[in-house]
Amino acid sequence: MAAYFEVGALLVAFLLLLLLIKFLRHPLLVIGNSVMGIVVFLALDYFFALNIPINLISVGLVAFAGLAGVVLVVLLHFLGLGF
Repeated sequence: MAAYFEVGALLVAFLLLLLLIKFLRHPLLVIGNSVMGIVVFLALDYFFALNIPINLISVGLVAFAGLAGVVLVVLLHFLGLGF
């Protein structure tokens, strides 16, 4: 059981390292993706009345992951697994 946790922790650390490298190479692209993700998230919630709670966790996830974060938050909401 601990091996799965260690593999997962290594994968998360690797993904964070890739994001850091990407941010250091192209900071405007990462910032633009985050801003676009937040705008799309707020527009989806406003125009389609998805009733996704806008709190620090959901907006933080969208700001961190951009448009992929929007898809993740909406999927988690519709599947009933979070938000």
